[in-house]
Amino acid sequence: MTEMNDAVAVGRPVAETKKRGGARKPSNGKGRRNLEIFILSAPAIILFCCFVILPIILGAYYGFYQWKGFGTPAENGKFVGLQNYIVALKDPNFQQAILHTFEIVIGSLVIQGPLAILFALLLNQKFKGRGLIRTLIFVPYVVSEVIVGTGWSLLLQKKGAVNQILESLGMHGVDWLANPKVAIWTLLLLISWKYIGFAVILMLAGMQSIPEELYEAAKVDGAGFWQIQKSITLPLLAPTLRIWVFLSMIGSLQLFDLVYIIWGQYVSTTAGVSTMATYMVREGRGAGNYGYGSAVALIIFVISLIVALTYQHFVLNRDLDGALTEKKVSKKRKKRQTAEDEALAVAMEGVK
Repeated sequence: MTEMNDAVAVGRPVAETKKRGGARKPSNGKGRRNLEIFILSAPAIILFCCFVILPIILGAYYGFYQWKGFGTPAENGKFVGLQNYIVALKDPNFQQAILHTFEIVIGSLVIQGPLAILFALLLNQKFKGRGLIRTLIFVPYVVSEVIVGTGWSLLLQKKGAVNQILESLGMHGVDWLANPKVAIWTLLLLISWKYIGFAVILMLAGMQSIPEELYEAAKVDGAGFWQIQKSITLPLLAPTLRIWVFLSMIGSLQLFDLVYIIWGQYVSTTAGVSTMATYMVREGRGAGNYGYGSAVALIIFVISLIVALTYQHFVLNRDLDGALTEKKVSKKRKKRQTAEDEALAVAMEGVK
């Protein structure tokens, strides 16, 4: 009988507390927090709308006109509806530019990814001169594309230093820039040379965040170097790899300056290295048809957005599966509260 009274005594305050708690008015803490978030994020939102959203809307609007860039499209242009978009999508040169762009995306990932991991594994070891090698690998990334493009265009000319070295060794010179079968590989090698430093730095940062205790435990168990990298380093490096792949894809889709400087706006088409961005500049600004160029720009934006959202949905979202977001925390609280209520109900039934 005493146990039954104790159970009822324990159950009553909980039920009463829950009832009283439901009648309470919500505090101002959440409203104040939302206000702080709005105030702090407002400048970034305003800048994003002014320099990202507004240009996209204006670009879509200009794409409906045949416009030379003088005055406003409504006054000095001719409304053509979707004609610019249709012409661009049917243009074989633009289709080739899209194909070249995706070849660059895939080629960059295939070449840079394995090399970056190997370099990072090497530079993650302790040896003399490690800091110097890290610096030398990262230097091309910080050098301006104009300098890189100008320098390599001089070296890779028919009478450039590279062909002179080959001829001095008894080999034939190669048309590195104009031959369509060679030019795309030349571009991929130049892109890899310039941007692999960024990939190596990311991989190094990911490797150095892996706990050293895991490596020590694997060595104690008798695992070899490559077995350790396969079983520990690569799986734990996967989130960093996914981020790098995403950044590399977006950068390749936007590639312009290096191609434009080395191959020019017209030679890039005949050499088979034109990209969507070089096509947009050539047909838009170069031809003085800003309406058509705006339509191409919007098409590029849509393609990039589709690629980015698809990759994020199928690849990047898995990194958030274990994250304690506010939604997941709220769901866990509800489950815990439900379990407590069910336990209390069972206890009350036992008392009865």
